[in-house]
Amino acid sequence: MSSTLLVDPLRPTSLDDFLGQTQVVKELRIILNAANGRHEPAPHTLLSGPPGLGKTTLAAIIAAETGLDLVTITAAALDSPDALTKLLISLPGPSVVFIDEIHQLPRTVEETLYSAMEDQRIDVIIAAGKPHQRVIPIDVAPFTLIGATTRTGSLGAPFRDRFGYIARLRPYDHDTLTRIVARNAGLLEMTLTQQAAGAIAARSRGTPRIANRYLRRVRDYTHSPDSDDSIDARVAAAALDAFGIDHCGLSETDRDLLNALCVSYSGGPVGVSTLAAVIGETPATVEEVNEPYLMQIGFLARTPKGRVATPAAFTHLNLPVPTHLTSVLPGQLELVDQQPAERHPH
Repeated sequence: MSSTLLVDPLRPTSLDDFLGQTQVVKELRIILNAANGRHEPAPHTLLSGPPGLGKTTLAAIIAAETGLDLVTITAAALDSPDALTKLLISLPGPSVVFIDEIHQLPRTVEETLYSAMEDQRIDVIIAAGKPHQRVIPIDVAPFTLIGATTRTGSLGAPFRDRFGYIARLRPYDHDTLTRIVARNAGLLEMTLTQQAAGAIAARSRGTPRIANRYLRRVRDYTHSPDSDDSIDARVAAAALDAFGIDHCGLSETDRDLLNALCVSYSGGPVGVSTLAAVIGETPATVEEVNEPYLMQIGFLARTPKGRVATPAAFTHLNLPVPTHLTSVLPGQLELVDQQPAERHPH
């Protein structure tokens, strides 16, 4: 558990500095202004969306905007009601409690949170399962719970319904991501042309965290104590090429996956476990890290029979499109409904 987040000079510290997610920022301004005006904690908040879009940053901003202490913890550390009880009774006062990957909480911990979220009280069971079992209510300091999740559907409905505000963060458009890259280049004392910022943004998968990582790698590639030249788009592209990131933002692992699907299995369909074994990754990594972006840019589809490469994937790899795919138009592949991931017992 930590009362602070790691200091990152690129991390926005206020809603004014937070670029993108316009609707979410607008709604948070309304909510936080109202809470501050009433001198009460902000409502419990659930932030969902793919990794790297700013959920952790927004939690820190909410704490800063309300003037409360921030306590951060991962769901994996709250593996029992006792662990949750210790966390809540140790709060230094009114606080923002940020739980990352909150969908991983065991059901028993979710249920223990109910009374704490609604009544600032937690029920402690003494001698559980014995004839003299007792339930002792313990008051806890007022707090705002902020949960971050990539799988909203994995939370129990009664738990999810106790959040007063639920927001979904979405991938950033190219223009906003370019602005973020340009802003952060200044913070890193880099001289970057607007075209170079756009080139980095174009390969960053709509994700600020990835954009910041690539910006730092461009800085490494171009580092020269004697050079005052600005970094242009050509140099930025060469830097990312050197780190294996192609013009569509695909990594070496992404390309290995597409190569396996297109070359070894003629475009599919093939099961995710088979693909993962071929490229030396776990199925979970393929499903959570590689596939979402490949689907987003139209290179891969999930069908009832397995994963299928689209004609665009073959074209990207400079491979001939198989005859059975040449007549397939976008949207004609029979996609599987994207159901929430099944919850696994802890």
